[in-house]
Amino acid sequence: MTLRGGEGEEKGRVLHKFLEGAGGIGVIDGGFATELERHGADLNDPLWSAKCLISSPHLVRQVHEEYLEAGAEIIITASYQATIQGFESKGLSAIEGEALLRKSAEIACEARDNFWKKCVELSDGSIKYSEIPNLRPVLVAASVGSYGAYLADGSEYSGDYGPDMTVQTLKDFHQRRVQVLADSGADLLAFETIPNKIEAQAYVELLEENDIQIPAWFSFNSKDGMNVVSGDSVTECVSIANSCEKVAAVGINCTPPRFIHGLILSIQKVTEKPILVYPNSGETYDPERKEWMDSTGISDVDFVSYVQKWRELGASLIGGCCRTTPNTIRAISRTFNKRPVMISQET
Repeated sequence: MTLRGGEGEEKGRVLHKFLEGAGGIGVIDGGFATELERHGADLNDPLWSAKCLISSPHLVRQVHEEYLEAGAEIIITASYQATIQGFESKGLSAIEGEALLRKSAEIACEARDNFWKKCVELSDGSIKYSEIPNLRPVLVAASVGSYGAYLADGSEYSGDYGPDMTVQTLKDFHQRRVQVLADSGADLLAFETIPNKIEAQAYVELLEENDIQIPAWFSFNSKDGMNVVSGDSVTECVSIANSCEKVAAVGINCTPPRFIHGLILSIQKVTEKPILVYPNSGETYDPERKEWMDSTGISDVDFVSYVQKWRELGASLIGGCCRTTPNTIRAISRTFNKRPVMISQET
């Protein structure tokens, strides 16, 4: 996709304009796979939630809509574990894999459109469809999961890709996928659960070398509150993201809530970009058994008790990751006294 200079600059500022219109704070959606499973999806597959792009796209759309109705202002596509190589391992062609990547963004955009239409219906004609995007803005973020997520061996939670891994190898792996998602109709790219500095560097080089016209955010994961999961320094990783003009926000996801306070303070030392945080529920994931351990997390009430403090510390984009739900996001939205979720309703 080739854009005129002005159009490209406008797309590049979409996240900043969104935050300006949202009073400086935006609500991201919550855990996706948890909700798909609640609706009956079987995700015991290396493709994880991306499997539903093939088998049950209607469920993907439904979960997006449920998060919008709960108050989410940014919805993340079901492409976290969707890679061309992963789809090829299932017998699909590269062309079919690219089509599924685009489909992940199309489904999210359809969910946004359905939500906006519902807002118009609830207004009893007092609001026109053309007015809704300004009254209830929604951004679609195209998820890019790590190389470890593709491996589906737990290395996204360790960052250990072996001694022979190089930046170039990671660039070669991600390049086509990133370009397809950048041209998919999404508003921004969400590089999520980044486990080490080498992958952050690969992403930065891809953004700078491939004329990507939409902004990106980088979110790292940590298990100790000081380093990313590989042991690389959080500040070093954030500095890599901060060096790239195309990275519009940086932060943390899929990390226990108890670590977020200290991580925000660390991030602030090396960047002035907007900070995003969308932790998991605090539950512990067993990568060998590929399941979450019961009774290791916190309740929605406890989760939300952290949220106002994160905002006071300087976080601009707040949501949830694994094992959080629409109820979590609804509580976050209410904490910030956001605009009525469905325009015509006071919630």
